[in-house]
Amino acid sequence: MAFVIKVPANNIFQRHKNIGLFSGGRTRTSSTILPKQRLSSPIVSMSMSSVPGQCLENPLIASQNVGLPIMVNGCSGRMGKAVSEAVVSAGLHLLPVSFGNAEESGHAVQVCGKEIQVHGPSDRENILASLFDEYPNLIVVDYTVPAAVNENAELYCKVGVPFVMGTTGGDRKWLYKTVENSKVYAVISPQMGKQVVAFLAAMEIMAGQFPGAFSGYSLQVMESHQASKLDTSGTAKDVISCFKKLGVSFELDQIQMIRDPQQQIEMVGVPVEHLSGHAFHLYHLTSPDQTVSFEFQHNVCGRSIYAEGTIDATIFLAQKVKLKAEKRIYNMIDVLREGNMR
Repeated sequence: MAFVIKVPANNIFQRHKNIGLFSGGRTRTSSTILPKQRLSSPIVSMSMSSVPGQCLENPLIASQNVGLPIMVNGCSGRMGKAVSEAVVSAGLHLLPVSFGNAEESGHAVQVCGKEIQVHGPSDRENILASLFDEYPNLIVVDYTVPAAVNENAELYCKVGVPFVMGTTGGDRKWLYKTVENSKVYAVISPQMGKQVVAFLAAMEIMAGQFPGAFSGYSLQVMESHQASKLDTSGTAKDVISCFKKLGVSFELDQIQMIRDPQQQIEMVGVPVEHLSGHAFHLYHLTSPDQTVSFEFQHNVCGRSIYAEGTIDATIFLAQKVKLKAEKRIYNMIDVLREGNMR
């Protein structure tokens, strides 16, 4: 993975006269696609490129966390598979069991030479309880689908198994309430990329210390993800929340969601090989008189940044369980603050 702070020469947003690019909600027509242009002012950019998952174990990490059993639910999906590969690479014990939907039930998924048996909705409680009996230090990682978030969390809490919830969506208030009532240990975060989380934390600090600093400024937001991601980016929502605290007026339906592969190539500049897995975000602020502009950009290609962050969250959570920490619900900022990342 490469992490670069730079002043890029290209940008998909035209200035001043072309603000109309952002009108009209989430969809774009071919008439609104604009070529990338040279910037006249610098922007802050984070560019992260994630290489394909590898299954080579890291001996040092393996010696430190040997025997920690991990169950990855949703391993049939791209994110779930990336996390499963990262589990093996970290020298952790990937259990050969996973939960999926009814259509996936009975199928087997190959991960780094290991065969993972996928079980559907039926009899999940008995299966999970049996695994937890066999592996008392079990940690479950969830990368399923938004519609399954609350039901899955209720299952984990009923059985009493600690879990890392990387799946976005669902009723988040109910999710937290479920975990609070059960006293189960959990890391819940819609964003597992450590560097992106650090950026979000910095935004929160700025919003908290300088409220209203961007009052009167207009905001345009573009987020591009693989076509299979149907919901709005949770990261974009969090960043927008910070900008609103800074005095910017903005509604979520103003976000420009790019899901068309051709537009992603021609307008956003997503590499063809990463069309099936990327996260490109751009936030553009303009002063009321249009004489000042700020831009924040973070581009992620691939999924390994999230997979590696998930492994850190898993090891972090296992330590909290072992120490019988008083606090039970954590997020990725807690993981970052611990400072024991690989």
